Order: sequence, then C-alpha cells, then structure tokens
Amino acid sequence: MRICGLVTIVLLLIAAPLGAPAQTAPAPLQVIVFPGGFNWPIWAAQDNGDFAREALAVTLTPTPSSVFQLTNLIDGKFDIAMTAIDNLIAYDEGQGEAPVTATPDLVAFMGGDNGFLRLVVQPEVGTYADLMGKELSVDALTTGYAFVLRKMLERGGLKEHEVSLVRAGGVLQRWEALREKKHAGTLLITPFEILAQAQGLRVLGNAVDVLGRYQGLVGATRRSWARDNADKVVGFIRAYQSGLAWLYEPGNKSAALQILQKNVRGMTPELAARTYDVLLAPSGGFDRHAAVDLDGVRTVLKLRSEYGQPPKPLTDPTKYLDLTYYERARRSR
Repeated sequence: MRICGLVTIVLLLIAAPLGAPAQTAPAPLQVIVFPGGFNWPIWAAQDNGDFAREALAVTLTPTPSSVFQLTNLIDGKFDIAMTAIDNLIAYDEGQGEAPVTATPDLVAFMGGDNGFLRLVVQPEVGTYADLMGKELSVDALTTGYAFVLRKMLERGGLKEHEVSLVRAGGVLQRWEALREKKHAGTLLITPFEILAQAQGLRVLGNAVDVLGRYQGLVGATRRSWARDNADKVVGFIRAYQSGLAWLYEPGNKSAALQILQKNVRGMTPELAARTYDVLLAPSGGFDRHAAVDLDGVRTVLKLRSEYGQPPKPLTDPTKYLDLTYYERARRSR
C-alpha cells in the first residue's frame, strides 16, 4: 500500500509540475449591443480567441432599442454596453427616454467610431424639402441619434413642426420598417445604408458632413461595476483592440469578410466588400485604437444642450469618461 501511494504521488507530480500556473475558468461577461456590422471588432475577437486569452467568456445580447439596453444596463442585468455616448449622457443627466429605478452612474471607458450615420430615405425622396409632412423614424425621441437627425433636418431647411419623428426601435428595427415603407426616412448605420441602397433606397445625407467631429459608439458600464471588475474592463478593451488590429491587417481581409457575412443577415460578398471600405477606411472608419474623440463628445454635448429636456448646458466631455482602464490596457499591450 505504501509503495502504491508513493507511485501515485510521483505520477501526480510529473503530471502537474511544481510552479505550473493554475487553470481558471473564463469569467463570464454580459455585453449588450445593437445588431449590426459595427460589432465587427467583437466578432473578430471572439473568432480569434482574443477574449479567451483575456480569460473572458463574452455573451453578446442584441438589443431591440436603446431603452431596453440602457435600463437593463443601469439595473445590472448586463455588464457592458456598446452604445451611443449620447445615451449614457442622457440617462446620467436625467434626460433619458425612460424612467429608471436605480441611479444611472454610467461611464464610457473606451471609444469606437463616429456613428457612421446616414439619412436614408425612400426612392421618391430627392431633397430635404420632399420630407415635409412625412414621418421619419428614430430609436427614441430624446436619446441616441434623434438630435443628430433633428440637426440634419434643420440644416436641410426643415422646421421641427414640418416633419414627424416616431419611435421605431434600434437600427435593425428601423431598417426593417423603412424597407416595409412604413416611414419616409431614418438614420441608418453602416452597413444598413449599403443594404438599403442595394434595394433601391437613397442616402440623402451623411451626419459628419453636417456636424463635423462626432463621437458615436463607446464602451459603457456602471462606475461601481467597473471599480469592482477592473480586470474584466481592461481585458475587454485589450481583446477589442486586438480584434480591431486584426481587421485592419490587409492580409486578413478575406477572413474578415467571411466573419461579416456570417454575422449580418443579407450580407452578400459584394456588399461585404463595400462595407469593408467604409468601416475599415484609413480615414473615417473605426478608430484604430478604440480611442475617445473629445471633440466628437463636445459635439454630442452641444446637441444635447440645444435639444435635451430638461434644458441643461453641458460642456465637459470628461465628466462622462473614465479612461484609466483604457490607459491600463494600452500600457499592458
């Protein structure tokens, strides 16, 4: 018996040598996103094992609307949201579309893109004037990109009372409603305007041509959750950046296009190639490092100061940011 016991111990020591790192299960991370090609870096990071290398098990949940996304993020049902920074600013400032039971305490910890916002309209609409008296759809009337649309319409010569804005849900829901001719137009995000053009709809305007610098998508969470889960936030940023770097590598284009086609319904090889040229453009595509554009946030604050209710002058972009996690991720890459 003693010999057998010694043999067993020796075999165990051989199988697990002293000093070998312990294997830990990946930490679950609940991330809520809008459906669309702007999730490409996350899909790439998932397929390439970047999240797994950060010991994260990411579950992506598509949201039907910003109200669902933000209220559930605030309530703690999700850890991270990829959302418009205007959404978190609105709820933090008490200007959100829906009432919440908990204190929002939201913060952006990394950037993403400029929104890729295009005003897409029915084929018979040739000018802004043709939209007079028509319905246009938004996700929510007081958050997201509704104020971007209002400013574009205003610059196009239309007064607020000359068009009707109606709630229709997130970008996927608005795209489907537009395709069914329920509304005259809506703001779509790449690649939905490319899918729309393939079906005969028209792009009437590009938001950045009207607004200039604009911060669209950001990584957002609750400040308290981030403090308690700093390693998860840093790991998420690193994996996201790895996905971005991989997408921007020209040699990965073929594989990247396959990932896009796999994840976006109706995405053909031709449309995927056009989407690649927009989202991964050397200038105007995804921010290569997922950085926050402070001037872009100032544009968001300017619009919210003009249209938000109750009225508030908002000028400080750093109030809604905590980039300490981003800096940790940058230093450790």
